[in-house]
Amino acid sequence: MSGRAGDPKSFQPVEGEFLVRPDPDDERLSKAVAGIDQSGQPIDTRVVTERPLTLYLNAQEIVTMMTIGDHPDLLAVGYLINQNMLKPDDVVTGIDYDEDLEVVVVRTERATNYEDKLKKKVRTSGCAQGTVFGDVMDRFDEIELDADARLRTSWLAALTKKINTAPSLYLAAGAIHGCVLCQEDRPLVYMEDVGRHNAVDKIAGWMWSEKVGPADKIFYTTGRLTSEMVIKTAMMGIPILVSRSGFTAWGVELARQVGMTLIGRARGRRFVALSGAERIVFDLDPAQGEDEAPEHRRKGARKDLDA
Repeated sequence: MSGRAGDPKSFQPVEGEFLVRPDPDDERLSKAVAGIDQSGQPIDTRVVTERPLTLYLNAQEIVTMMTIGDHPDLLAVGYLINQNMLKPDDVVTGIDYDEDLEVVVVRTERATNYEDKLKKKVRTSGCAQGTVFGDVMDRFDEIELDADARLRTSWLAALTKKINTAPSLYLAAGAIHGCVLCQEDRPLVYMEDVGRHNAVDKIAGWMWSEKVGPADKIFYTTGRLTSEMVIKTAMMGIPILVSRSGFTAWGVELARQVGMTLIGRARGRRFVALSGAERIVFDLDPAQGEDEAPEHRRKGARKDLDA
């Protein structure tokens, strides 16, 4: 796998939906574990895997991530893009993954040295100890998101239903986050991982590998709308970020700063927008839409919807 970071091209999805999505039957990603239930009866339940992946950029060790282990090449490239370590004009000459050593190496034509950068990092609120490096905010201040992007409320209702009913590791085993790249009412790429930042990075890596442009895309996540989620979505150039979960104050502040449309608590016909409401087209009467089915409500959703 090699090529340029950036230089997006027009993207026409095949039949519109789920070009990539989780495979809950992949034996590498979860396993059955014996236990007992509340009555003391023996049960077998599926749990997701968690394994280390050490990322090198050329000869320099960058980070060790805990991940479920799928798409290591996309995770590696996406991480480097979102941490501002791969530049738009960088040429990637190779990506080498060794499953036994649990190592992935990204090689570039440009000589790289991030020793000083690695000393300045911020531990984020992301699961599995997410990090954002200090100079990422320098690039964040220069980001311009597409002001002409639109989100129809009919698209949002359709997306939440399609994503929540799609086969996933969450439905099979739980204890995992999901992120989905969407276009209008079509979910295109669905990634899951133990940390939501890993799922974001896999999508960033996929967009890079396929040269997919961000201006008309919508990013959906099952996790909270934290500063890290806003920063990474903005770094990818995506103007609309949607979550079925809630917000943090800094996440909202950063979204307003960069002009991002930020929508939380998106469940069925309901949502809350705290930034970028000018992009929303209200073409669906909330009274006519469907509520989220009880079997598809994730943690915390029942209480909010029944209130």
